[in-house]
Amino acid sequence: MLKIGYVRVRDAAGQDDAGLLKAAGCQVVRTEQPGAAAPVLESILEFIGPGDQLVVTRLDRLAANGRGLLDALDGLESRGASLEVLEPELCSRGHAGQALRAVLEAVAGFEPTPPPRRRRTSAHADEIFALQRAGLGPVEIARRLGVSRMTVWRKLKAIEAVEA
Repeated sequence: MLKIGYVRVRDAAGQDDAGLLKAAGCQVVRTEQPGAAAPVLESILEFIGPGDQLVVTRLDRLAANGRGLLDALDGLESRGASLEVLEPELCSRGHAGQALRAVLEAVAGFEPTPPPRRRRTSAHADEIFALQRAGLGPVEIARRLGVSRMTVWRKLKAIEAVEA
């Protein structure tokens, strides 16, 4: 069984976590800075095998929110690995693991869902040019096509540059 320590270093206290993880018997300890992407954690979840254990000092060192914690736990379980938390002592195996999952699901359920990403609509230059020839101004063209005024101005400028 391989014990892999992981910590997202948020502050000076996070630097001490590496020593705690080594003292807890971790053969490998990986750290990374917090951010939207977690490439180190992703590589651990791809590498970790059945019977291995991911060890963190606290749950907030694993992920920033309940959804992230659940995703990490799902990744571990899909590989046959488990999670161990040092403070407070928690483990994802057995009945304690079922309770941990239930609590994380409850926490994730209370978190606001992120707003859906707005897809930008693009307007073709020929549409913009046709509306301009029909006598509409850039503001009205932008409103009708659902794009920004700046998009309209750029496309019109590009058309003028090609024609010149």
